Amino acid sequence: MARGSKVSLIFRMRLVPCSCGTTFAVSENYGRQGTAWGRYLKCPNCGKHHDPKNRLLQLGFQRDGYWKVDGC
Repeated sequence: MARGSKVSLIFRMRLVPCSCGTTFAVSENYGRQGTAWGRYLKCPNCGKHHDPKNRLLQLGFQRDGYWKVDGC
């Protein structure tokens, strides 16, 4: 990398919220791999099954030092 060049890093979290208040962090490609039944997450608090493709929140880290919802 050349001296003085800037690298733009984008930090993102992908979260699956549950109605009981628990939130799961998942990888970017979590819902795209495996079988349909294998991708469902079970909430450790209430036992509900969640499909990460259905309610995935994307949070992006802002330069100002906080996280902001990028998309739902």
